[in-house]
Amino acid sequence: TQMDWRAAQLVIAVLVWATLVPAALFVRRPPAAAAAGSAAAEGPRTSLRDAFFSAPFVVLALTFFACCAAHAGPIFHTVTYAMTCGLAPLAAVTIYSVEGLAGLGGRLALGVLADRLGVKRVLIAGLAIQAIAAFMFVFASRLGEFYAVAATFGFAYGGVMPLYAVLAREYFGQRILGAVFGAAAMVSSLGMALGPAIGGWIFDIFGRYTWMYVGSAAIGLGAVAIALAFPPFPKAARAASPAAA
Repeated sequence: TQMDWRAAQLVIAVLVWATLVPAALFVRRPPAAAAAGSAAAEGPRTSLRDAFFSAPFVVLALTFFACCAAHAGPIFHTVTYAMTCGLAPLAAVTIYSVEGLAGLGGRLALGVLADRLGVKRVLIAGLAIQAIAAFMFVFASRLGEFYAVAATFGFAYGGVMPLYAVLAREYFGQRILGAVFGAAAMVSSLGMALGPAIGGWIFDIFGRYTWMYVGSAAIGLGAVAIALAFPPFPKAARAASPAAA
């Protein structure tokens, strides 16, 4: 049997609710002693106002924005681009599946590397790989080529996403982590919204996706440049965490 996309989306939504709601019941609060025992984890007693106007937050939010703007266009348009290259719709859709699976590995691998090498170094490297991979889509035309580029691209953007929460914690501590990271994620959402829209606009103007990928790569390199401006972590964070490097 077959169903249209509306029915398929409804089935997916029901499955998500049926999975996530029970899973949330297994999330435990941290032990009170551990939560209260680490002054380093609390971080400096910074107000939200001061945090939002601080250099670390500005760099964090702008990097997050540029990162998401860079990968949002390719994420949304690559399936259509692959179809213009002659791939069947079902084969083209699997490119996004490869990206998602590669992202799972990227989250684990870059997380481990961040613990060992420092979160800022790994973030910058991941952003650079993301930008290069976005550009390499220009040269893909066959399914195997799309898979190779998509795996690299998904590994990179999937791997860097959790690192922003680590950066927020190292700069601002746990006390205001939720508000700080939430605000940075809100800014990043603007990038996710603008990337596909601008990518579609570029396609409408030029009649092909080449310049969308070139623009995504350029924005990705801009994210690298912004990330290079991260100031040093507070002394307490450097002493408490090997990721603060």
